[in-house]
Amino acid sequence: MSTSETIRSMLAAGRNRLNIGRAAEVAALVLALPKRHQSRKVEQLVECLWDDDPGIVNRAGDALEKVSRTLPTVLEPWKAPLLGLLVEAEQNKLRWNLAVIVPRLKLSVPECRKVAEILQSYLDDPSSIVKTCALQGLAELTRQDPSLGPEVLDLLRIYSLCGTAAMRARGRHLLRQLEAPGERLGHPQSGRSRYRKEPGRFVLP
Repeated sequence: MSTSETIRSMLAAGRNRLNIGRAAEVAALVLALPKRHQSRKVEQLVECLWDDDPGIVNRAGDALEKVSRTLPTVLEPWKAPLLGLLVEAEQNKLRWNLAVIVPRLKLSVPECRKVAEILQSYLDDPSSIVKTCALQGLAELTRQDPSLGPEVLDLLRIYSLCGTAAMRARGRHLLRQLEAPGERLGHPQSGRSRYRKEPGRFVLP
């Protein structure tokens, strides 16, 4: 990044609105900054989610998704706007990025349940990727609100059998994680939740 470049100008580079452009470079730049400088760059990146250029919006979402994998805490100051955008987003690529970003934030139980409601509505989206990322986000939410576990497991079982090819593959992958010893969220007969917190998180395979 040259001294004359801004986050927005870096995100403007791309062949079309779906092209990832320099999103990975922007994410790496933010993650490499000292903590005292990260906040301003993240603010600029978040602001790009409301840009008039859909390509910039999509690449900002790509970059934030990469940042949130490693350092979700830097997005905490913008939790409220991101929760609002999760409801309002219309572009497919923005929706699928938000579907995995927001569940990585530190959420209260009521916030988890509201996000789960929104992500379940995403399962009606025409885009297979949006629906697949919604399943990913729902699985992630169970780490903060284990009471969601039985319902999420039911959804994963359903879509691992009758969803799109991507949903079936992701559903099976998430079921293996959630139903592994020490990770089981609920028993299909008892309906009770059993959950052990782990430092790791679900990742996109």
